[in-house]
Amino acid sequence: MIDLVIDQRRKDLGGFEVGRVLPFAKRRMVGPFIFFDHMGPVEFAAGFAKTVDVRPHPHIGLSTVTYLFDGEITHRDSVGVTQQIHPGEVNWMTAGRGITHSERFETLRAHGGMMHGIQAWVALPDEAEETDPAFAHHGVGDLPTYEGGGMWARLIAGKAFGAEAKVKTHSPLFYVHWRLDAGATAQLPAEYPERAAYVAQGVVEIDGRPLQAGQMAVFAPGKPVPITATTDAVVMLLGGEPVGERFIEWNFVASSKDRLEQAKADWRAGRMKLPDADHDEFIPLPGDPPPPANAMS
Repeated sequence: MIDLVIDQRRKDLGGFEVGRVLPFAKRRMVGPFIFFDHMGPVEFAAGFAKTVDVRPHPHIGLSTVTYLFDGEITHRDSVGVTQQIHPGEVNWMTAGRGITHSERFETLRAHGGMMHGIQAWVALPDEAEETDPAFAHHGVGDLPTYEGGGMWARLIAGKAFGAEAKVKTHSPLFYVHWRLDAGATAQLPAEYPERAAYVAQGVVEIDGRPLQAGQMAVFAPGKPVPITATTDAVVMLLGGEPVGERFIEWNFVASSKDRLEQAKADWRAGRMKLPDADHDEFIPLPGDPPPPANAMS
């Protein structure tokens, strides 16, 4: 039933840690999901350094999916959107042929508080890799929920359990937030060929094997998967139809290495527009020297 268990690898992103799960050497993707970071949990005191903010940076060939359990993030991008995200909401940004964005923690900096959430990347299928960049925000009313038998569930994106979220996706997938009471059992259906469960909090048991917070179980296809909570637990379910081989370098995802090289050249040469409110700073390509002020527009 369990093909592979992936342990998160903790990484410092300049002020707080994330647990990186995907991509992994033995499993690059689960369905179209090619990147999965567990942000925090971390308690910030008011007035923390601005170095924690994620300065403007580019993406191609993917959608970023930001989902919070606690905290608040301000998103700003090159298609002109400024949007705060709160717990239980979805920020779905489609990079397509190219987008830039920043992520700011202005409210937390002013008041302090907890930051805890997941950022995932979904690789776009071949026919959508060069689509126009776009951004969509979805409040909790757009996301179907269910409660019963010691389990609460929210469908973040895609189709699953007979429900469909209003979030526009480009390929068949599912992304679900579960809260399980200790002792409760819930079942992941077999409807998609690639599926995984990530334990964000607590401990669960799958096929007689305990999984701790920070572990992702990737499942073999074809059979439903019962998941039992040993303690109160938060579990993220994800997967879908595979989109084919993808290459990933820095913030870029593509079906060809040549397209990655073109994106790197475009960013280095300043050919990718920055968010209007962030025209005075950006993250340089790894390995490049720090940029001069106002080098991009």
